[in-house]
Amino acid sequence: MNSVNRMSNRTVLITGGGSGIGRSIAHEFAASGAKLLINDVRDVGEEVANDVCGEFIKADLSDQNSVLKLVEEATRIAGRIDILVNNAGTQHVDAVDVFPDDVWIKLVHIMLVAPFLLTKRFIPAMKQNRWGRIINISSIHGLVASPFKSAYVSAKHGLIGFTKSVDLEVGEYGITVNAICPGYARTPLVEAQIDDQARTLGIEKDDVVDKVMLAPAAIKELIDPDQIAKLASFLASEDARLITGSSYSIDAGWTAR
Repeated sequence: MNSVNRMSNRTVLITGGGSGIGRSIAHEFAASGAKLLINDVRDVGEEVANDVCGEFIKADLSDQNSVLKLVEEATRIAGRIDILVNNAGTQHVDAVDVFPDDVWIKLVHIMLVAPFLLTKRFIPAMKQNRWGRIINISSIHGLVASPFKSAYVSAKHGLIGFTKSVDLEVGEYGITVNAICPGYARTPLVEAQIDDQARTLGIEKDDVVDKVMLAPAAIKELIDPDQIAKLASFLASEDARLITGSSYSIDAGWTAR
């Protein structure tokens, strides 16, 4: 089966698919012939869905009822989900002693609770079909920590633990569960952080990238989201059927120290 249609019988749900990494993953899977369901809290997700001839499902993953409605709508449209990509995420930077309670809880809900709710409800059909792929987009901050990101770091660390635990439960059914841990990627979220830090620190944007964000990295280069998408596509392939319970860094050597 060639690369154009090797996933023509697979349905993929991507959360946070409206921009950045999620958008690149959507285009990568579409190029392989998969049917795409794009979730985002913003209407920009509809633009991506149109680009990949998919369906857009608007849902706020910080709200449990909204997540459950996403499950209902995805099931109504597709019947079952073969590949679940838990990608949605956001950030808030604050010291833990002043971090707003509601914001902390919201971030953890989007990046850890929602993946649990979705995984729980889509796994039964994967078990019945004896095939499934769950790809959790974690982060370098799922492996190491940085100050002022306690909610993000907690959620991303938890997502890696969740990946390992679920893997041990579902492997016998032909379902794999893996995590991808990107470093700083050239996405709208990171671009906004570059602008903010340049203003705050009074330095040039290029210096923010080289001397702040990528200071620990071996290669001083932001990750291209398309590279992350290609890794996600491989993890969903038959060639990766024995790869499960693993976390893959794509971070230019950021976590090698």
